[in-house]
Amino acid sequence: MEKIIIFDTTLRDGEQAPGASLNPKQKLEVAFQLEKLGVDVIEAGFPVASPGDFEAVNDISKKIKKSAVCGLARCIKQDILLAAKAVKPAKHPRVHIFLATSKIHLKYKFRKAEDEILEIAKDATRLARKHCADIEFSPEDATRSERQFIYRVIESVINEGATTINIPDTVGYSYPQEVYSLITDIRNNVPNIEKAVIAIHCHDDLGLSTANSLSAILAGARQVHCTINGIGERAGNASLEEIVMALKTRRDAFGDFFTKINTKEIYRTSRMVSSFTGFLVPPNKAVVGKNAFRHESGIHQDAVLKKKDTYEIMDPADIGFIGSQQIVLGKHSGRHALSSRLKDIGFKFKESQVNKIFQDFKKLADKKKEVFDDDLIALVEEESRKKRKVYELVSARVTTGTDIVPDATVRIKYRNNISESRSTGDGPVDACFKAADKLIGIKSELQDYHLEAVTRGKDAIGEVSLKIKIKESIISGCGSSTDIIEASILAYLDAVNKYAI
Repeated sequence: MEKIIIFDTTLRDGEQAPGASLNPKQKLEVAFQLEKLGVDVIEAGFPVASPGDFEAVNDISKKIKKSAVCGLARCIKQDILLAAKAVKPAKHPRVHIFLATSKIHLKYKFRKAEDEILEIAKDATRLARKHCADIEFSPEDATRSERQFIYRVIESVINEGATTINIPDTVGYSYPQEVYSLITDIRNNVPNIEKAVIAIHCHDDLGLSTANSLSAILAGARQVHCTINGIGERAGNASLEEIVMALKTRRDAFGDFFTKINTKEIYRTSRMVSSFTGFLVPPNKAVVGKNAFRHESGIHQDAVLKKKDTYEIMDPADIGFIGSQQIVLGKHSGRHALSSRLKDIGFKFKESQVNKIFQDFKKLADKKKEVFDDDLIALVEEESRKKRKVYELVSARVTTGTDIVPDATVRIKYRNNISESRSTGDGPVDACFKAADKLIGIKSELQDYHLEAVTRGKDAIGEVSLKIKIKESIISGCGSSTDIIEASILAYLDAVNKYAI
């Protein structure tokens, strides 16, 4: 059997998605979860991008023990030295350098000839190798580069010490047969290619990133770049969950390839990244979407009840998703039932933690006939957000209607002091945000707002994800409640608290 190395770039390429910025504490928490998931390499960030990014990469390097930790750098001395310094404390450090090789990039981005680019690549690899034993090199925009030039660059950087050669489909331009051909040609035309691992990095601009990544594996790539939920620049990156489950589900097609991924942690990791970034997972998203294991058609339901394999090619339990439950949670349920269900869906809490969640569970159960698994996950995530609260919602009252101007009174707790403010707005949510702004003393601008029902029914928990602009910063926030006004204010305060921290 052959191992496929999973290189996760959620914290680097994924975070580059507009509006997906994470603070150092969140990046560390995601890194711990990625290690628990079984990721081989965590690309923790781009250290030269900002002091915060350097701090996050350095902190992750100190605390992650099983996965390799990687820092990205351009083929620039300052980038390379800073990346090497950031990952130095790691048990398994790696520096990933990149340099564009396509004609369009050489002409318009660098304005340099191929020979000049070749020398830059060699010098940068040589420098990086002096400071780190594990060097990955990416010829950026490889799928649009001249193949003969690609061969020369790859051969040269391997001679200088590169141990992994990553082939990026930087703009998601390629298609499976083309990727297969490129990887095959690299293996056949680069004399020293056996001294390095071939990797693939695909973007999803044409919706082909997963297919292209799998095609590269069939052609000989043994490392795959991917992100949780497929987040990343523009349309995103190849999705970790899709690649891993495709290899596991279709062993008849992909042969004896295996990964170290603990698939039972996939769903929890997906939820964490979605919550932290504010990027909701579409219900029809492969593997981790809410509808991925749901059936509404009567024909499908009948067949699935007789034999699951008729319409389910994966077992939802394999990704840590537990759909149907025999125990129905409601207002008459006790702590034992709640604790048991939390364990079933993957959460292990101390009794004191269960007691805190139980209080919120009881309030929710009074409003709902049945509490579903996604409701519990939302409660746990809301409890997690409470831990980092600087500003906390006490209450909100809104007067609104079709023929009156919405009027909101909001009470917020800050450092054990409760203050109240009143404001009008274009709508009830806008009025609440303006009232909160007065109390906190900031001026924010709403950039994006999204409301989604966590579960089915009129009494479902509503989950609000939004982005607000404070000065030059765009911050995301999430909040959940059966009251959409409350969920909106909680999401707003979640974003403000991130800014305050």
